[in-house]
Amino acid sequence: MKIGKISREVFSSVIRERLGRENERVIVPPAAGIDAGVIDIGNGQVLLVAEDPIFAIPGQPLEMFGWYTVHIGASDIAVMGVRPQYMTYSLLMPPEFSEKDFILVADSIHQAAKDLGIAIVGGHTGHYPGFAAPTIGGITVFAIAKREEYITPAGACPGDSVLLTKGPAIETAGILSVLRERELLSKYPPHLVKKAQGLASQMSVVSDALTAMEAGGVTAMHDATEGGVKGGLYEIAEASCVGMEIDESLFIYPEEVRMVCEYFALDPVAAIAEGSLLITARAGSADRIIFALKNAGIPASVIGRVTDDPKSRWMTRSDGRREQLEMPVQDPFWPVFFESIAGTQ
Repeated sequence: MKIGKISREVFSSVIRERLGRENERVIVPPAAGIDAGVIDIGNGQVLLVAEDPIFAIPGQPLEMFGWYTVHIGASDIAVMGVRPQYMTYSLLMPPEFSEKDFILVADSIHQAAKDLGIAIVGGHTGHYPGFAAPTIGGITVFAIAKREEYITPAGACPGDSVLLTKGPAIETAGILSVLRERELLSKYPPHLVKKAQGLASQMSVVSDALTAMEAGGVTAMHDATEGGVKGGLYEIAEASCVGMEIDESLFIYPEEVRMVCEYFALDPVAAIAEGSLLITARAGSADRIIFALKNAGIPASVIGRVTDDPKSRWMTRSDGRREQLEMPVQDPFWPVFFESIAGTQ
């Protein structure tokens, strides 16, 4: 069985046919590649809602677990072009989890939410057998916006430029460099391994997305989560019914990402990449968006363009090969991740 999110085919045949009672106020329902649902609440306003589960990573500080709990959830609202405002979360802990550690997690979630201007309005917290580590059963993030203010990954248009922030496989490199630190240190210099571990603090696209929106000209955004940059590009193209021409040689490629992917023989463009934001924008806006992102300390580059033929979606790899742009059957990160988790127990 595939590890990770269910496939588009399973989503279409199972989930999409089981969405409860139809409601005309739901204007963006659940769909593959769409980051948040949108509900018309009247008076020209909409409610945006997104949800994610979050796993603690062995070897990372509990404060980091709290930080990326909030940022990963908030990113799914930010890519809709709207600032996240409210959240709930369910924290499920092993019975032996100490009060000191519980307070540490709660404090870090509180501080991360406060830093992003998010109010915590509910949730659930408890100790339960069967959990080996603290787990966020779900973080739900909400925002209210004017109906004309939000965008979706379905907004890409022929002629748009395609941009990528930070480079591929940010999450993959950040997590695996912590879990498999000893192995990496046996082959690579310590400063490079430490640099890879620092990528965990970049597993957020909140600032990326809000900065790009403020610069103007954005037509669609999507964070490159499961399936990586390749999967994210495919989802934008599929949702927007457009084609794409992408050139991997134009990607920003951090050396620490190359190191981790090389060691584990992972394709960086197909590996989970929370923190890597894909943006489509009107061609004349690309330079302005990249400049704004640079001023915010976020590297970005134009990696291709949107075309008008939905049957033509291609990525030219760094070695010159042309590959069809499609969702990877299996994100290569997950098998290595769960193998690594098993090795820590």
